[in-house]
Amino acid sequence: MTDKRSIAVKVNGQTYEREVDTRMTLVDFLRHDLDLTGTHVGCEHGVCGACTVLVNGESVRSCLMLAVQANEQSIQTVEGLAVNGELNTLQQCFQDHHSLQCGFCTSGMLMTLTEFLRDHPNPTQQEVQEVLSGNLCRCTGYLPIISAAMDAAQKMREAQS
Repeated sequence: MTDKRSIAVKVNGQTYEREVDTRMTLVDFLRHDLDLTGTHVGCEHGVCGACTVLVNGESVRSCLMLAVQANEQSIQTVEGLAVNGELNTLQQCFQDHHSLQCGFCTSGMLMTLTEFLRDHPNPTQQEVQEVLSGNLCRCTGYLPIISAAMDAAQKMREAQS
């Protein structure tokens, strides 16, 4: 017997109302109920960071949060970063710096950095390294990712001027 609850969430600016199993994780809700597959399921223990999304502007490991806990919350996934089909500054810098190989960790890193750069517009390389320490990548060695984040921070500061 499954226990179900109705939830209403705003995801990437669009409101959704669904009935969900009370045990369903947020990552499974996003991927299976809303077909937003950019958020990846990695370790399912909150360690790898592949499932990172923003809930009310704050980074959350969506594998550790239940969908029912997201009721009445605002969620942003990697699909919500691009504007009118155009990559945002951070995404474009990831592309320009070849900051991904397999791409599995990329969405979590983009979401982590979105919050970080919003709150820290003039980061040091050390600060970027520290904030990314919770996102595991086995392909790039992090150097292109850090370069992309630093470049994005500079471009975002210039755009504010």
